[in-house]
Amino acid sequence: MRIDLHTHSRASDGTDTPAELVRAAARAGLDVVAITDHDTADGWVEASAAADEVGITLVPGMEISTGHHGRSVHLLAYLPDPTSPALADELARVLTGRESRVPDMVQRLRGLGIEITVDDVRAAAHGAAATGRPHIADALVTLGVVGDRTEAFDRYLGAGKVAFVNRYAAPLEATIRAVTEAGGVSVIAHPWGRGGLGRPDEATLARLRAGGLAGIEVDHQDHDAATRERLRAMARDLGLVATGSSDYHGVGKIDHDLGCNTTAPEEYERLMAMAAEAAARSDRATPVITSGRGPGTA
Repeated sequence: MRIDLHTHSRASDGTDTPAELVRAAARAGLDVVAITDHDTADGWVEASAAADEVGITLVPGMEISTGHHGRSVHLLAYLPDPTSPALADELARVLTGRESRVPDMVQRLRGLGIEITVDDVRAAAHGAAATGRPHIADALVTLGVVGDRTEAFDRYLGAGKVAFVNRYAAPLEATIRAVTEAGGVSVIAHPWGRGGLGRPDEATLARLRAGGLAGIEVDHQDHDAATRERLRAMARDLGLVATGSSDYHGVGKIDHDLGCNTTAPEEYERLMAMAAEAAARSDRATPVITSGRGPGTA
């Protein structure tokens, strides 16, 4: 069984529609795929319908932008009820933060002599839940300023670069609790890569585990072989689920092909069992897993 638990569609900063993403996952030979757009559940319905059509299991999720001790941390949340008040409030704040910094970043680029407008960015976003840096990058590509997103971030948009503007990030520990209260489970994405916790030690992960963290993403393109070995050992010692995934964004990110990293079936089953327990405790209407064999199953 091939399982990829971290992908993005056009609902956030991927380049495929949710349906195209799911169909691409099926063509790539995946049995299970999670849709984890940034800070939104907007792609779930379309992706679920496509999963049912092509015969692949879909796990609804999202990647939440959080912060911890001044660092940006990406938190993967699987199967939460997105209308749960605490979670919904944080998602709204994060999306507002994403949207509100776009004019400031555009203005900084214009100050450099680059003829870009907010309308250019919104056109590049194709109706995403909120516009953000990847869409500014795509607009710069369309305008011929840079060759791809990587160049845009390296020259203008990355942290500390000339057009960078900071934004709101949800508190990590509070967001883990909010996900649990919403009936879901949380996994820290690429913890020793970009957007990570700064190589957290076991004591840090143990505290987060005590607060409800379910797992860490071990097999990711940002992690070399030695990093993966160390993180896997830490996950084992702490009883955390160890996941693997592509972090697929379509053509928006190179070297992140669907299924390039996968989650072991036994780890996936552990994660789904934790999600079922969280859903039962929360007594909320959590999303269903689309089985790819007809109606979704809880």
